[in-house]
Amino acid sequence: MEYVAVFHTHWGAIRFHKELQQDSIKAQTIPVPRKLTSNCGIGVRFEFDGQISDLVNEDVEKIFISKDRDYQLIYEE
Repeated sequence: MEYVAVFHTHWGAIRFHKELQQDSIKAQTIPVPRKLTSNCGIGVRFEFDGQISDLVNEDVEKIFISKDRDYQLIYEE
């Protein structure tokens, strides 16, 4: 499944991206799509098949499922 996470700060996005990479999860930092709101403007697109709650930390503002350029909110702090 493909997801987009948005964050409160740039540092939070960078840290989350690094944590995913350390766990061998395919991820990339991206500008937050206009359809989504974000305080910092940087998001992380990633692929994950497990429980999203296992990835959430204090930096994550929202997580969306990304499908065919449409986004469904699945987590909001």
